[in-house]
Amino acid sequence: MFLLLPFDSLIVNLLGISLTVLFTLLLVFIIVPAIFGVSFGIRKLYMKTLLKIFAWATLRMERGAKEKNHQLYKPYTNGIIAKDPTSLEEEIKEIRRSGSSKALDNTPEFELSDIFYFCRKGMETIMDDEVTKRFSAEELESWNLLSRTNYNFQYISLRLTVLWGLGVLIRYCFLLPLRIALAFTGISLLVMGTTVVGYLPNGRFKEFMSKHVHLMCYRICVRALTAIITYHDRENRPRNGGICVANHTSPIDVIILASDGYYAMVGQVHGGLMGVIQRAMVKACPHVWFERSEVKDRHLVAKRLTEHVQDKSKLPILIFPEGTCINNTSVMMFKKGSFEIGATVYPVAIKYDPQFGDAFWNSSKYGMVTYLLRMMTSWAIVCSVWYLPPMTREADEDAVQFANRVKSAIARQGGLVDLLWDGGLKREKVKDTFKEEQQKLYSKMIVGNHEDRSRS
Repeated sequence: MFLLLPFDSLIVNLLGISLTVLFTLLLVFIIVPAIFGVSFGIRKLYMKTLLKIFAWATLRMERGAKEKNHQLYKPYTNGIIAKDPTSLEEEIKEIRRSGSSKALDNTPEFELSDIFYFCRKGMETIMDDEVTKRFSAEELESWNLLSRTNYNFQYISLRLTVLWGLGVLIRYCFLLPLRIALAFTGISLLVMGTTVVGYLPNGRFKEFMSKHVHLMCYRICVRALTAIITYHDRENRPRNGGICVANHTSPIDVIILASDGYYAMVGQVHGGLMGVIQRAMVKACPHVWFERSEVKDRHLVAKRLTEHVQDKSKLPILIFPEGTCINNTSVMMFKKGSFEIGATVYPVAIKYDPQFGDAFWNSSKYGMVTYLLRMMTSWAIVCSVWYLPPMTREADEDAVQFANRVKSAIARQGGLVDLLWDGGLKREKVKDTFKEEQQKLYSKMIVGNHEDRSRS
Protein backbone atom coordinates (compact mmCIF):
# COMPACT_ATOMS: atom_id res chain seq x y z
CA MET A 1 0.00 0.00 0.00
CA PHE A 2 1.03 3.55 -0.74
CA LEU A 3 1.17 5.99 2.13
CA LEU A 4 0.31 9.61 1.45
CA LEU A 5 2.43 12.29 3.03
CA PRO A 6 0.57 14.98 5.00
CA PHE A 7 1.09 17.51 2.18
CA ASP A 8 -0.10 15.05 -0.47
CA SER A 9 -3.12 14.16 1.65
CA LEU A 10 -3.97 17.87 1.96
CA ILE A 11 -3.77 18.32 -1.82
CA VAL A 12 -6.04 15.31 -2.43
CA ASN A 13 -8.57 16.57 0.11
CA LEU A 14 -8.57 20.08 -1.37
CA LEU A 15 -9.01 18.64 -4.86
CA GLY A 16 -11.92 16.48 -3.67
CA ILE A 17 -13.58 19.43 -1.95
CA SER A 18 -13.10 21.62 -5.03
CA LEU A 19 -14.68 19.04 -7.34
CA THR A 20 -17.58 18.55 -4.94
CA VAL A 21 -18.19 22.30 -4.72
CA LEU A 22 -17.94 22.66 -8.53
CA PHE A 23 -20.38 19.80 -9.14
CA THR A 24 -22.81 21.23 -6.56
CA LEU A 25 -22.69 24.67 -8.18
CA LEU A 26 -23.27 23.14 -11.63
CA LEU A 27 -26.18 21.11 -10.30
CA VAL A 28 -27.83 23.99 -8.42
CA PHE A 29 -27.26 26.88 -10.80
CA ILE A 30 -27.24 25.19 -14.23
CA ILE A 31 -28.59 21.63 -14.44
CA VAL A 32 -31.61 21.98 -12.13
CA PRO A 33 -32.71 25.33 -13.67
CA ALA A 34 -32.34 23.70 -17.11
CA ILE A 35 -34.66 20.86 -16.07
CA PHE A 36 -37.40 23.28 -14.96
CA GLY A 37 -36.72 25.96 -17.60
CA VAL A 38 -35.97 28.76 -15.13
CA SER A 39 -33.12 31.26 -14.85
CA PHE A 40 -31.61 33.13 -11.91
CA GLY A 41 -30.69 36.12 -14.10
CA ILE A 42 -26.94 35.56 -13.72
CA ARG A 43 -26.34 35.53 -17.49
CA LYS A 44 -28.20 38.82 -18.01
CA LEU A 45 -26.18 40.48 -15.25
CA TYR A 46 -23.03 39.09 -16.92
CA MET A 47 -24.18 40.58 -20.26
CA LYS A 48 -24.79 44.05 -18.78
CA THR A 49 -21.35 44.01 -17.16
CA LEU A 50 -19.72 43.07 -20.46
CA LEU A 51 -21.51 45.90 -22.28
CA LYS A 52 -20.05 48.46 -19.86
CA ILE A 53 -16.54 47.00 -20.30
CA PHE A 54 -16.88 47.00 -24.12
CA ALA A 55 -18.05 50.63 -24.11
CA TRP A 56 -15.04 51.68 -22.02
CA ALA A 57 -12.61 49.67 -24.20
CA THR A 58 -14.01 51.21 -27.41
CA LEU A 59 -13.76 54.77 -26.06
CA ARG A 60 -10.21 54.11 -24.84
CA MET A 61 -9.25 52.69 -28.24
CA GLU A 62 -10.68 55.71 -30.08
CA ARG A 63 -8.97 58.16 -27.72
CA GLY A 64 -5.65 56.35 -28.05
CA ALA A 65 -5.92 56.34 -31.83
CA LYS A 66 -6.64 60.08 -31.85
CA GLU A 67 -3.58 60.76 -29.68
CA LYS A 68 -1.40 58.81 -32.14
CA ASN A 69 -3.11 60.26 -35.25
CA HIS A 70 -4.11 56.75 -36.30
CA GLN A 71 -7.14 56.43 -38.58
CA LEU A 72 -9.56 53.85 -37.23
CA TYR A 73 -11.19 51.42 -39.64
CA LYS A 74 -14.95 51.87 -39.86
CA PRO A 75 -16.96 49.11 -41.51
CA TYR A 76 -19.41 50.09 -44.24
CA THR A 77 -22.68 48.87 -42.83
CA ASN A 78 -24.72 49.94 -45.87
CA GLY A 79 -22.19 49.08 -48.57
CA ILE A 80 -19.44 51.19 -50.09
CA ILE A 81 -21.44 52.11 -53.21
CA ALA A 82 -24.73 54.00 -53.14
CA LYS A 83 -27.16 52.11 -55.36
CA ASP A 84 -30.48 53.55 -56.47
CA PRO A 85 -33.32 51.07 -57.04
CA THR A 86 -33.80 51.86 -60.74
CA SER A 87 -34.57 49.54 -63.65
CA LEU A 88 -32.29 48.61 -66.53
CA GLU A 89 -34.40 50.64 -68.99
CA GLU A 90 -34.38 53.79 -66.85
CA GLU A 91 -30.59 53.68 -66.39
CA ILE A 92 -29.89 53.13 -70.09
CA LYS A 93 -32.25 56.02 -70.91
CA GLU A 94 -30.24 58.23 -68.58
CA ILE A 95 -26.95 57.16 -70.18
CA ARG A 96 -28.26 57.89 -73.67
CA ARG A 97 -29.62 61.29 -72.65
CA SER A 98 -26.30 62.28 -71.13
CA GLY A 99 -24.43 61.12 -74.23
CA SER A 100 -26.62 62.56 -76.95
CA SER A 101 -29.87 64.32 -77.63
CA LYS A 102 -31.55 61.04 -78.66
CA ALA A 103 -33.96 59.26 -76.38
CA LEU A 104 -34.57 55.55 -76.09
CA ASP A 105 -38.10 55.87 -77.44
CA ASN A 106 -36.77 57.33 -80.68
CA THR A 107 -33.80 54.93 -81.07
CA PRO A 108 -34.76 51.38 -80.20
CA GLU A 109 -31.63 50.02 -81.85
CA PHE A 110 -28.50 49.05 -79.99
CA GLU A 111 -26.17 51.94 -79.16
CA LEU A 112 -22.53 51.60 -78.22
CA SER A 113 -23.11 53.69 -75.10
CA ASP A 114 -25.37 50.93 -73.71
CA ILE A 115 -22.33 48.89 -72.79
CA PHE A 116 -21.44 51.47 -70.13
CA TYR A 117 -24.45 50.29 -68.07
CA PHE A 118 -23.20 46.70 -68.02
CA CYS A 119 -19.59 47.80 -67.39
CA ARG A 120 -20.68 49.88 -64.43
CA LYS A 121 -22.81 47.08 -62.99
CA GLY A 122 -19.85 44.71 -63.32
CA MET A 123 -17.51 47.12 -61.53
CA GLU A 124 -20.06 47.70 -58.76
CA THR A 125 -20.36 43.96 -58.24
CA ILE A 126 -16.57 43.55 -58.02
CA MET A 127 -16.22 46.44 -55.57
CA ASP A 128 -19.29 45.77 -53.45
CA ASP A 129 -20.62 42.27 -54.04
CA GLU A 130 -23.83 41.82 -52.05
CA VAL A 131 -23.54 38.02 -52.18
CA THR A 132 -20.03 36.91 -51.19
CA LYS A 133 -19.82 39.39 -48.32
CA ARG A 134 -22.71 37.48 -46.71
CA PHE A 135 -20.31 34.56 -46.19
CA SER A 136 -17.73 36.41 -44.08
CA ALA A 137 -17.88 37.45 -40.43
CA GLU A 138 -19.59 40.73 -39.62
CA GLU A 139 -17.12 43.47 -38.68
CA LEU A 140 -17.97 45.38 -35.49
CA GLU A 141 -17.77 49.14 -35.01
CA SER A 142 -17.04 48.64 -31.31
CA TRP A 143 -14.42 46.36 -29.76
CA ASN A 144 -15.50 43.41 -27.63
CA LEU A 145 -11.96 42.48 -26.47
CA LEU A 146 -11.80 39.68 -29.07
CA SER A 147 -8.92 40.23 -31.51
CA ARG A 148 -10.82 38.33 -34.24
CA THR A 149 -13.72 40.80 -34.46
CA ASN A 150 -12.11 44.15 -35.17
CA TYR A 151 -9.39 45.26 -37.59
CA ASN A 152 -8.35 48.01 -35.15
CA PHE A 153 -6.94 45.47 -32.68
CA GLN A 154 -3.40 46.63 -31.85
CA TYR A 155 -1.44 48.06 -28.95
CA ILE A 156 -3.14 51.22 -27.68
CA SER A 157 -2.28 51.42 -23.99
CA LEU A 158 -1.00 49.27 -21.15
CA ARG A 159 -4.36 49.24 -19.34
CA LEU A 160 -6.24 48.12 -22.45
CA THR A 161 -3.67 45.40 -23.14
CA VAL A 162 -3.86 44.14 -19.55
CA LEU A 163 -7.66 44.08 -19.79
CA TRP A 164 -7.47 42.10 -23.05
CA GLY A 165 -5.00 39.64 -21.47
CA LEU A 166 -7.28 39.22 -18.45
CA GLY A 167 -10.14 38.50 -20.86
CA VAL A 168 -8.09 35.79 -22.59
CA LEU A 169 -7.38 34.11 -19.22
CA ILE A 170 -11.07 34.21 -18.23
CA ARG A 171 -12.29 32.86 -21.57
CA TYR A 172 -9.71 30.08 -22.02
CA CYS A 173 -8.93 29.08 -18.42
CA PHE A 174 -12.35 29.43 -16.78
CA LEU A 175 -15.19 29.66 -19.31
CA LEU A 176 -13.82 27.11 -21.80
CA PRO A 177 -13.39 24.20 -19.31
CA LEU A 178 -16.78 24.99 -17.74
CA ARG A 179 -18.49 25.06 -21.14
CA ILE A 180 -16.85 21.83 -22.29
CA ALA A 181 -18.03 20.13 -19.08
CA LEU A 182 -21.58 21.41 -19.63
CA ALA A 183 -21.60 20.38 -23.30
CA PHE A 184 -20.37 16.90 -22.38
CA THR A 185 -23.07 16.69 -19.69
CA GLY A 186 -25.82 17.80 -22.05
CA ILE A 187 -24.83 15.46 -24.89
CA SER A 188 -24.33 12.50 -22.54
CA LEU A 189 -27.73 13.03 -20.93
CA LEU A 190 -29.33 13.38 -24.37
CA VAL A 191 -27.90 10.07 -25.58
CA MET A 192 -28.66 8.18 -22.36
CA GLY A 193 -32.05 9.79 -21.78
CA THR A 194 -33.41 9.25 -25.30
CA THR A 195 -32.08 5.67 -25.32
CA VAL A 196 -33.95 4.86 -22.09
CA VAL A 197 -37.11 6.64 -23.26
CA GLY A 198 -36.93 4.66 -26.51
CA TYR A 199 -37.64 1.43 -24.58
CA LEU A 200 -40.89 2.80 -23.12
CA PRO A 201 -44.15 1.70 -24.77
CA ASN A 202 -45.68 4.21 -27.19
CA GLY A 203 -48.14 6.54 -25.53
CA ARG A 204 -48.56 9.85 -23.74
CA PHE A 205 -46.06 9.02 -21.01
CA LYS A 206 -43.32 8.27 -23.54
CA GLU A 207 -44.11 11.49 -25.43
CA PHE A 208 -44.06 13.46 -22.17
CA MET A 209 -40.70 12.00 -21.12
CA SER A 210 -39.17 12.44 -24.58
CA LYS A 211 -40.21 16.10 -24.71
CA HIS A 212 -38.75 16.95 -21.32
CA VAL A 213 -35.53 14.97 -21.86
CA HIS A 214 -34.95 16.85 -25.13
CA LEU A 215 -35.76 20.24 -23.59
CA MET A 216 -33.54 19.62 -20.54
CA CYS A 217 -30.54 18.53 -22.60
CA TYR A 218 -30.85 21.36 -25.12
CA ARG A 219 -31.12 23.90 -22.31
CA ILE A 220 -27.94 22.54 -20.75
CA CYS A 221 -26.22 22.87 -24.15
CA VAL A 222 -27.50 26.45 -24.40
CA ARG A 223 -25.87 27.20 -21.07
CA ALA A 224 -22.66 25.59 -22.36
CA LEU A 225 -22.50 28.52 -24.80
CA THR A 226 -23.63 31.08 -22.20
CA ALA A 227 -26.46 31.79 -24.62
CA ILE A 228 -28.80 34.61 -23.65
CA ILE A 229 -31.95 34.24 -25.74
CA THR A 230 -35.01 36.49 -25.86
CA TYR A 231 -38.11 34.82 -27.30
CA HIS A 232 -40.88 37.03 -28.70
CA ASP A 233 -44.54 36.20 -29.48
CA ARG A 234 -44.38 32.70 -28.05
CA GLU A 235 -48.08 32.23 -28.70
CA ASN A 236 -47.09 31.70 -32.37
CA ARG A 237 -44.80 28.75 -31.61
CA PRO A 238 -45.05 25.92 -34.19
CA ARG A 239 -47.75 23.30 -33.66
CA ASN A 240 -47.99 19.63 -34.58
CA GLY A 241 -48.45 18.85 -38.26
CA GLY A 242 -46.71 22.03 -39.40
CA ILE A 243 -43.29 23.08 -40.67
CA CYS A 244 -41.07 25.53 -38.81
CA VAL A 245 -38.77 27.47 -41.17
CA ALA A 246 -36.05 29.86 -40.00
CA ASN A 247 -33.10 31.79 -41.36
CA HIS A 248 -29.81 29.94 -40.91
CA THR A 249 -26.64 31.39 -39.39
CA SER A 250 -25.09 28.55 -37.45
CA PRO A 251 -25.50 24.89 -36.44
CA ILE A 252 -26.45 26.18 -32.99
CA ASP A 253 -29.69 27.55 -34.50
CA VAL A 254 -31.09 24.08 -33.79
CA ILE A 255 -30.18 24.30 -30.10
CA ILE A 256 -31.53 27.86 -29.84
CA LEU A 257 -34.96 26.82 -31.14
CA ALA A 258 -35.09 23.34 -29.58
CA SER A 259 -34.49 24.74 -26.09
CA ASP A 260 -37.89 26.46 -26.32
CA GLY A 261 -39.86 23.94 -28.39
CA TYR A 262 -40.16 20.28 -29.28
CA TYR A 263 -39.33 19.56 -32.93
CA ALA A 264 -38.77 16.71 -35.33
CA MET A 265 -35.39 17.20 -36.98
CA VAL A 266 -34.66 16.58 -40.66
CA GLY A 267 -31.19 15.66 -41.86
CA GLN A 268 -28.75 13.22 -43.35
CA VAL A 269 -27.58 10.15 -41.47
CA HIS A 270 -24.04 10.66 -40.12
CA GLY A 271 -21.38 8.43 -38.63
CA GLY A 272 -19.24 8.87 -35.53
CA LEU A 273 -20.51 10.82 -32.53
CA MET A 274 -23.24 12.54 -34.56
CA GLY A 275 -24.48 9.13 -35.70
CA VAL A 276 -24.67 7.89 -32.11
CA ILE A 277 -26.72 10.95 -31.13
CA GLN A 278 -29.04 10.55 -34.15
CA ARG A 279 -29.69 6.87 -33.46
CA ALA A 280 -30.48 7.60 -29.81
CA MET A 281 -32.77 10.54 -30.61
CA VAL A 282 -34.84 8.69 -33.21
CA LYS A 283 -35.70 6.00 -30.63
CA ALA A 284 -37.55 8.55 -28.52
CA CYS A 285 -38.89 10.92 -31.19
CA PRO A 286 -39.96 10.54 -34.86
CA HIS A 287 -37.12 12.48 -36.46
CA VAL A 288 -36.70 12.24 -40.24
CA TRP A 289 -33.21 11.01 -41.13
CA PHE A 290 -32.18 10.29 -44.74
CA GLU A 291 -29.47 8.00 -46.00
CA ARG A 292 -26.76 9.67 -48.10
CA SER A 293 -28.17 8.07 -51.29
CA GLU A 294 -31.68 9.39 -50.53
CA VAL A 295 -30.81 13.05 -49.92
CA LYS A 296 -30.54 13.91 -53.63
CA ASP A 297 -33.86 12.22 -54.45
CA ARG A 298 -36.22 15.23 -54.20
CA HIS A 299 -39.36 13.16 -54.72
CA LEU A 300 -38.45 10.73 -51.92
CA VAL A 301 -37.63 13.59 -49.54
CA ALA A 302 -40.91 15.34 -50.38
CA LYS A 303 -42.84 12.10 -49.88
CA ARG A 304 -41.31 11.47 -46.43
CA LEU A 305 -41.99 15.06 -45.32
CA THR A 306 -45.57 14.97 -46.67
CA GLU A 307 -46.30 11.75 -44.78
CA HIS A 308 -44.96 13.33 -41.60
CA VAL A 309 -46.97 16.58 -41.74
CA GLN A 310 -50.21 14.80 -42.73
CA ASP A 311 -50.16 13.09 -39.33
CA LYS A 312 -51.36 15.91 -37.06
CA SER A 313 -50.16 14.03 -34.00
CA LYS A 314 -46.52 14.29 -35.10
CA LEU A 315 -44.17 17.09 -34.11
CA PRO A 316 -43.56 20.14 -36.30
CA ILE A 317 -40.59 19.69 -38.63
CA LEU A 318 -37.68 22.11 -38.23
CA ILE A 319 -36.15 23.17 -41.56
CA PHE A 320 -33.64 25.83 -42.66
CA PRO A 321 -34.59 26.35 -46.33
CA GLU A 322 -31.56 28.51 -47.21
CA GLY A 323 -29.52 25.31 -47.19
CA THR A 324 -26.35 27.02 -45.93
CA CYS A 325 -25.20 29.41 -43.20
CA ILE A 326 -25.45 33.17 -43.86
CA ASN A 327 -23.70 35.75 -41.67
CA ASN A 328 -26.92 37.04 -40.04
CA THR A 329 -26.98 40.28 -42.01
CA SER A 330 -29.41 38.98 -44.64
CA VAL A 331 -31.75 36.20 -45.74
CA MET A 332 -31.02 34.47 -49.04
CA MET A 333 -33.17 32.39 -51.38
CA PHE A 334 -35.34 29.72 -49.76
CA LYS A 335 -35.37 26.34 -51.48
CA LYS A 336 -38.92 25.61 -52.62
CA GLY A 337 -39.06 21.94 -51.52
CA SER A 338 -40.55 22.50 -48.06
CA PHE A 339 -43.14 24.92 -49.50
CA GLU A 340 -44.53 22.43 -52.04
CA ILE A 341 -45.91 20.08 -49.39
CA GLY A 342 -49.00 22.14 -48.60
CA ALA A 343 -48.52 22.22 -44.84
CA THR A 344 -48.93 25.21 -42.54
CA VAL A 345 -45.63 27.09 -42.29
CA TYR A 346 -44.50 28.70 -39.03
CA PRO A 347 -41.83 31.33 -39.83
CA VAL A 348 -39.17 32.10 -37.22
CA ALA A 349 -36.64 34.96 -37.39
CA ILE A 350 -33.33 34.59 -35.54
CA LYS A 351 -31.07 37.61 -35.04
CA TYR A 352 -27.74 37.32 -33.20
CA ASP A 353 -25.98 40.20 -31.44
CA PRO A 354 -22.35 40.09 -32.66
CA GLN A 355 -21.09 42.26 -29.80
CA PHE A 356 -20.53 39.23 -27.59
CA GLY A 357 -19.44 36.66 -30.17
CA ASP A 358 -19.94 35.95 -33.85
CA ALA A 359 -22.27 32.96 -34.26
CA PHE A 360 -21.80 32.70 -38.04
CA TRP A 361 -20.22 29.44 -39.23
CA ASN A 362 -18.02 29.97 -42.27
CA SER A 363 -17.85 26.28 -43.21
CA SER A 364 -15.42 26.93 -46.09
CA LYS A 365 -12.92 28.41 -43.61
CA TYR A 366 -13.46 26.56 -40.33
CA GLY A 367 -14.20 22.93 -39.52
CA MET A 368 -16.84 22.03 -36.95
CA VAL A 369 -14.33 21.49 -34.11
CA THR A 370 -12.61 24.84 -34.77
CA TYR A 371 -15.96 26.58 -35.00
CA LEU A 372 -17.17 25.14 -31.68
CA LEU A 373 -13.89 26.15 -30.05
CA ARG A 374 -14.43 29.72 -31.27
CA MET A 375 -17.98 29.64 -29.90
CA MET A 376 -16.87 28.34 -26.52
CA THR A 377 -14.12 30.96 -26.22
CA SER A 378 -16.44 33.86 -27.06
CA TRP A 379 -17.94 35.94 -24.29
CA ALA A 380 -21.49 34.76 -24.90
CA ILE A 381 -24.06 34.07 -27.60
CA VAL A 382 -26.85 36.65 -27.47
CA CYS A 383 -29.81 36.48 -29.81
CA SER A 384 -33.47 37.30 -30.28
CA VAL A 385 -36.04 34.88 -31.68
CA TRP A 386 -39.37 36.01 -33.13
CA TYR A 387 -42.21 33.54 -33.73
CA LEU A 388 -44.26 34.90 -36.63
CA PRO A 389 -47.95 34.09 -37.26
CA PRO A 390 -48.51 30.89 -39.27
CA MET A 391 -48.69 31.22 -43.04
CA THR A 392 -50.37 29.04 -45.68
CA ARG A 393 -49.99 28.90 -49.43
CA GLU A 394 -52.62 30.94 -51.28
CA ALA A 395 -54.67 29.56 -54.17
CA ASP A 396 -52.98 31.68 -56.85
CA GLU A 397 -49.47 31.21 -55.44
CA ASP A 398 -46.82 28.72 -56.53
CA ALA A 399 -44.17 27.26 -54.21
CA VAL A 400 -41.50 29.83 -55.19
CA GLN A 401 -43.80 32.80 -54.54
CA PHE A 402 -44.88 31.32 -51.20
CA ALA A 403 -41.24 30.77 -50.21
CA ASN A 404 -40.38 34.38 -51.12
CA ARG A 405 -43.33 35.69 -49.10
CA VAL A 406 -42.23 33.75 -46.02
CA LYS A 407 -38.62 34.86 -46.53
CA SER A 408 -39.64 38.52 -46.77
CA ALA A 409 -41.62 38.26 -43.53
CA ILE A 410 -38.62 36.75 -41.72
CA ALA A 411 -36.23 39.38 -43.11
CA ARG A 412 -38.57 42.23 -42.18
CA GLN A 413 -39.04 41.00 -38.60
CA GLY A 414 -35.36 40.25 -37.99
CA GLY A 415 -34.08 43.48 -39.56
CA LEU A 416 -32.22 41.51 -42.24
CA VAL A 417 -31.57 42.27 -45.91
CA ASP A 418 -33.91 40.32 -48.20
CA LEU A 419 -31.84 38.89 -51.09
CA LEU A 420 -33.01 36.84 -54.07
CA TRP A 421 -29.61 35.17 -54.55
CA ASP A 422 -29.11 31.47 -53.91
CA GLY A 423 -26.93 30.65 -50.91
CA GLY A 424 -25.44 27.86 -53.04
CA LEU A 425 -23.27 30.55 -54.66
CA LYS A 426 -21.07 30.11 -51.61
CA ARG A 427 -19.51 27.12 -53.38
CA GLU A 428 -20.89 27.21 -56.92
CA LYS A 429 -20.66 29.50 -59.92
CA VAL A 430 -23.52 31.76 -60.96
CA LYS A 431 -26.08 29.82 -62.98
CA ASP A 432 -26.44 30.66 -66.64
CA THR A 433 -30.11 31.47 -66.06
CA PHE A 434 -29.12 34.57 -64.04
CA LYS A 435 -26.94 35.82 -66.91
CA GLU A 436 -29.63 35.03 -69.47
CA GLU A 437 -32.20 36.95 -67.44
CA GLN A 438 -30.26 40.20 -67.91
CA GLN A 439 -29.82 39.46 -71.61
CA LYS A 440 -33.56 38.86 -71.98
CA LEU A 441 -34.40 42.13 -70.20
CA TYR A 442 -32.16 44.10 -72.56
CA SER A 443 -33.43 42.24 -75.64
CA LYS A 444 -37.05 42.77 -74.60
CA MET A 445 -36.38 46.46 -74.13
CA ILE A 446 -34.89 46.80 -77.63
CA VAL A 447 -37.28 44.49 -79.46
CA GLY A 448 -40.31 45.72 -77.56
CA ASN A 449 -39.66 49.35 -78.44
CA HIS A 450 -38.95 48.41 -82.01
CA GLU A 451 -42.32 46.61 -82.28
CA ASP A 452 -44.11 49.58 -80.73
CA ARG A 453 -42.51 51.84 -83.29
CA SER A 454 -43.53 49.52 -86.17
CA ARG A 455 -47.17 49.51 -85.04
CA SER A 456 -47.25 53.27 -84.86
